[in-house]
Amino acid sequence: MNPWINANVISIKRWNNNLFSLFLNAPIEPFYAGQYTKLSLYDIDASHQKRIQRAYSYLNAPSDKKIEIYIVRIENGKLSNLLYNLNKGDMVFIKKKSFGFFIINEIPDCENLWMFATGTAIGPYLSILQERKNIDRFNNIILIHAVKYQNELIYLPLMKKLHNEYNGKLKIQTVTSREKNINSLTGRIPFLIETKKLEKHIGLSINSKNSHVMLCGNPEMVKDTYSFLIKNRNMIKHLRRKKGNITMENYW
Repeated sequence: MNPWINANVISIKRWNNNLFSLFLNAPIEPFYAGQYTKLSLYDIDASHQKRIQRAYSYLNAPSDKKIEIYIVRIENGKLSNLLYNLNKGDMVFIKKKSFGFFIINEIPDCENLWMFATGTAIGPYLSILQERKNIDRFNNIILIHAVKYQNELIYLPLMKKLHNEYNGKLKIQTVTSREKNINSLTGRIPFLIETKKLEKHIGLSINSKNSHVMLCGNPEMVKDTYSFLIKNRNMIKHLRRKKGNITMENYW
């Protein structure tokens, strides 16, 4: 049984008209970094009480009791707009137990761990990297965050802070798909892998011998990148019953 429980809004940070972070306090059960929860509110416009629910990943480390969730506001999206307009002291429903296997304990040992994210899917990786558990077994961790425009790199300051704290183990690279910027690569992730621009820039290769790839974000990015890697890099999907090189999670 996984009941809904009350979560109190500690604060909300509206980064712009589309992106916001929700900070909550709730007596949830312990979770693993990389897992997700579900949030819910009642549709006030419905003729009868109808619960609207969506899945969202934790951005905070499990050891941080202040829940932090990074959300994109969807045009005409009922729940994201309701959440965007919450205020300090308001209440939202949250699941007591968390979900998912997109966690570091499920990743096999390897030399290079590649973390690919688009948009708000940066959340699970930041949770993992802030928690720092079971992560010493990777020589290099490469965090790639792709957005449309440079001003959508909301958590870049935290990424840079983690980069410094990891003392060379963590490499970060930002990508913008719709504008050129001196600090980011330009293009879609599958294109940057296919042309090897990303690997040349980082100085490491993505291959089946020493790499594991985590894909989280837009389903098209996940599907296209996965397809390229299995066809051109001899990589396979990682399963509990069969060790592989690619772990995926679609994310909106």
